[in-house]
Amino acid sequence: MKLLLDFFPIILFFVAFKMADIYVATGVAIVATVAQIAWLRWRSGKVETMQWLSLGVIVLFGGATLIAHDETFIKWKPTILYWLMGGSLLLAQLIWRRNLIKSLIGDKVRMAEPAWTAMRRSWTVFFLFMGVLNLWVAYNFDTATWVDFKLFGGLGLMAVFVIGQSLWLGKHIESDEAANQESFGKPDAAKPAEPPTGISSPERSGEPRP
Repeated sequence: MKLLLDFFPIILFFVAFKMADIYVATGVAIVATVAQIAWLRWRSGKVETMQWLSLGVIVLFGGATLIAHDETFIKWKPTILYWLMGGSLLLAQLIWRRNLIKSLIGDKVRMAEPAWTAMRRSWTVFFLFMGVLNLWVAYNFDTATWVDFKLFGGLGLMAVFVIGQSLWLGKHIESDEAANQESFGKPDAAKPAEPPTGISSPERSGEPRP
């Protein structure tokens, strides 16, 4: 249900474009995104930061497309959103020394710090790459091809990347758990060693101490 809700505006944008044109599709996407945020607000009382950001970008660039009657603005919308997400990851690390990926899922996943750093970098590069790829398709192909890419290409690449990240994440989590198991198997250095077999301490033997 949540997955369908996340893709709701994109799916409606695609359907509206096929039935009408880019301007009708843009208006539908704006209304669908507003409805999505209103539903989330009513249902759970909480809207994530990226969802508010997505609403702001679609209203700004979608509105500019409708007012100027220029489809260039709506074609820039995915790139701006990708770059805002990638830029947030980058700036949070550079300015506040904070890994936003770790902040989001660090309470559910345990990994070594180098693995968290690699994960943050991979997501940052992916978002920057997707922003560039969207512009390349927008300026080198017709609008119909761009709309197809927006739904199938963009979401498809995102799915492939997420699957790859999940496999990579699983491998690092397993190695971390294995390291923890090895540490549990080692003797506790703080615990005094038992005397060798056959040698009794004075308390055990009952012999008086000198």
